[in-house]
Amino acid sequence: MALDTVHAAPKVRSVVTESRLARWSLIFLSLLFLVLMVFLPLAAVFVEAFRKGVVAFFEALQDGETFSAIRLTLIVAGISVPLNLIFGVAAAWAIAKFEFKGKAFLTTLIDLPFSVSPVISGLVFVLLFGANTYLGKWLDAHSIKILFAVPGLVLATMFVTFPFVARELIPLMQEQGTADEEAALSLGASGWQTFWYVTLPNIKWGLLYGVLLCNARAMGEFGAVSVVSGHIRGQTKFGAVSVVSGHIRGQTNTMPLQVEILYNEYNFTGAFAVATLLALLALVTLVLKTLLEMRYSAEIAASRRH
Repeated sequence: MALDTVHAAPKVRSVVTESRLARWSLIFLSLLFLVLMVFLPLAAVFVEAFRKGVVAFFEALQDGETFSAIRLTLIVAGISVPLNLIFGVAAAWAIAKFEFKGKAFLTTLIDLPFSVSPVISGLVFVLLFGANTYLGKWLDAHSIKILFAVPGLVLATMFVTFPFVARELIPLMQEQGTADEEAALSLGASGWQTFWYVTLPNIKWGLLYGVLLCNARAMGEFGAVSVVSGHIRGQTKFGAVSVVSGHIRGQTNTMPLQVEILYNEYNFTGAFAVATLLALLALVTLVLKTLLEMRYSAEIAASRRH
């Protein structure tokens, strides 16, 4: 008599090996860290800004020097972000679509601002365009002002923010390859038509994401612009120009620098009012970042279904 062998179904083990207590402990510690390091400081900024009432808050923002700092921040971001957009697209296109000598070196240079302190970045421009350098003397002889003026702020901001667009686009364009561009060129499209109708639609969400991060960093940058926005005190007895770490009020102060000045003057309402604008910028950036990621994920899922 044949015996039927009964095979028991294999027991599926859960990929989660930690106990429920361990999982909830990790979740609790993560939330506690976020509350202490993110939510409480952010809430403290808003509480201090409105401590003396809404009227005092808006009066602080209407101060002449504060309004000038807001305007200068928008000007610096409005110049540096579009320039970094052009550079980021060009660099990403070159690295992702072409093979050439020095490609790895160019990629390393793009990552350089991530590893260099912003203060050092600002100091580089001081050493390059300073009054005692050959280039600085030539600029001074032709009445061209770089340091302690808007051009210096733009250059310092561009240096610390130029990797954001490129680093978002390079892996995206490398993943997409060159098949679409080659097909467009084979059908008679020009280089500009290929970029505008093929490449740009494929990278639009990554491009918007990189521009968003670039703009947030540009408007919130402190270290680099603090160095290049100092003012000239005068000449020492040896004839050298001495530069102090102060800033020219109403001319070279951006919003982060204005927060420092107001706080050092014990004008807490004004300092936290400007800090509130920067905090709102961070929150808006976070919301837009989330929306872009959701939209990009939805497009990826739709393309895979088709």
